[in-house]
Amino acid sequence: MPRAEFAFPGPLRDQLVAAMLNGSKTSTTGLLVDYEHEGEPLPKVGSHSVVIDSDDRPVAVIEVTYVRVVPLAQVDLAHVVDEGEGDTSVAEWRAGHERSWHSEEMRAGLEDPEFAVDDTTLAVLERFRLITDLHPVD
Repeated sequence: MPRAEFAFPGPLRDQLVAAMLNGSKTSTTGLLVDYEHEGEPLPKVGSHSVVIDSDDRPVAVIEVTYVRVVPLAQVDLAHVVDEGEGDTSVAEWRAGHERSWHSEEMRAGLEDPEFAVDDTTLAVLERFRLITDLHPVD
């Protein structure tokens, strides 16, 4: 089963995994250029993935319920809110995501030290639902 990894390992991934497990995160955004660079197919409605935490452990199985590719300028507030990061505006969401997309980790991953997004950058908007919680109860 394919892996689903939210953000890079660390505090942000931990926050996103927790939000997915508690039901407040039901959408995510990737960049088309990242899928292309990695040679990965876009998610397909009905497909399942194993969500991986920062310690590389499987914590859940999710099912894709919706996929759409749009320019960043077309990301709407409903998608932003459903990402479960607490953003209350598209501008706030965009600023936070741009910090990640313009990070050294992202630029190194894309092998492009000058990589930057703009309103025309194609984003992969994905909605999903939690199928199985594999996370051990403490």
